[in-house]
Amino acid sequence: MAGDLDRVRGAALDRVERGERYMRAAALAFAAVEAGFFLGFILLADFSNRLHLLLLLATVAVYTLVVIGLAALGAHVNRCTERVLRAIETFQQDGRGRAQEAGR
Repeated sequence: MAGDLDRVRGAALDRVERGERYMRAAALAFAAVEAGFFLGFILLADFSNRLHLLLLLATVAVYTLVVIGLAALGAHVNRCTERVLRAIETFQQDGRGRAQEAGR
């Protein structure tokens, strides 16, 4: 029974890691595309035109806020995931693990 549970946990963690890799690759691809757009704007902008400067500042401000928000969200999700994993480990060691051993 414990072997089945360990196998299920291992498979779940493998799926989570694979999903993380896909999300990292997608984020890097998105960042590369956005960097290309930003570089294109920098190359094509007429910085003597105040509207172009305003657009540049607005773009930088929005992306800064989005990146900070995503970093905070990522830190929160990692902290919550760590808590859940710690709870599972504690439950396995102190909770049901001892009760099952006593029943054998």
